[in-house]
Amino acid sequence: MATLLELEIVPISRDVIEGQRSIAGSPDGAGAVALHAAGGEPLRCCLRNAEPGESLILFNYEPPLPESPYREKGAVFAHASECSFVVDAHEYPPDWRGRPQVLRAYDKRGWIHSATVHDGSSPEAAIRAAFEDPQVVEVHSRNVAFGCFMFALRRTVLARASTESSAGNGPASV
Repeated sequence: MATLLELEIVPISRDVIEGQRSIAGSPDGAGAVALHAAGGEPLRCCLRNAEPGESLILFNYEPPLPESPYREKGAVFAHASECSFVVDAHEYPPDWRGRPQVLRAYDKRGWIHSATVHDGSSPEAAIRAAFEDPQVVEVHSRNVAFGCFMFALRRTVLARASTESSAGNGPASV
């Protein structure tokens, strides 16, 4: 068997978003804020832009990284209730193609290795370049203007039969 190194897009987990939905609008103000979309807000539950009038929550999110000086929190949007959109872990979010993003590359300690800005026209090339450093284990895509977390990308090693690789039937890669 041969192995294939590929990249996986990882949105904020459903458990985290469900937890925030359950405390949205809490009287103590500690939970997520409920609001209606103006349109274009980047939704972290389904990795697409919101349509005007959709019910959303806005909450503070800290992407999981090892304890390091580079851990940070930021505001993110999600649907106020369960959405049916399925994220393709191997395709760049179509609504965000053409949107400039910052890519922050992290090593296993949670330390930043590089940070680059791509213009959104060829995000796959920018992502592959960020992973050229073998010490990089995760890359965060972030909003250029506000610095908010959009999604993570992680290396995934898959085992597959050598016949599959010669037939070209392997999984897609970012």
